[in-house]
Amino acid sequence: MDLDLVEISAQSNPPVCKVMNYQKYLYELKKKQKEIRSKAAKVVMKEIRLGPNTDDHDFNFKVKHAIGFLQDGNKVRVDVFFKGRTIMYKSQGEEMLKNFAEACQDYGKLDQEPRLEGKRMIIVLSPKK
Repeated sequence: MDLDLVEISAQSNPPVCKVMNYQKYLYELKKKQKEIRSKAAKVVMKEIRLGPNTDDHDFNFKVKHAIGFLQDGNKVRVDVFFKGRTIMYKSQGEEMLKNFAEACQDYGKLDQEPRLEGKRMIIVLSPKK
């Protein structure tokens, strides 16, 4: 009949076995695992770049975009990019990032405090559930 004897539970007394088509069973198992993976939440990271001298209107525009991303369930990475001599304004960049996190606090929480990586100062915001 092209069926296999498959041991289900070896620890029980007496051991439990089942007669089935083992290849079909493996196929069904892979199919279930693939379906579970496809339904798993995929985390998407959106990025917003600012300069240390970004104006209020541009800043508010970027905040609105970040709020939209957070409402969609995406993480947001905000970086202040320092070009040339603007690296002297690290405190201004850090203050801008803190204001950004404060403006988005109703929609997302701060995962990572502002930190400097090369010419960029970065924070990460994740959506509130």
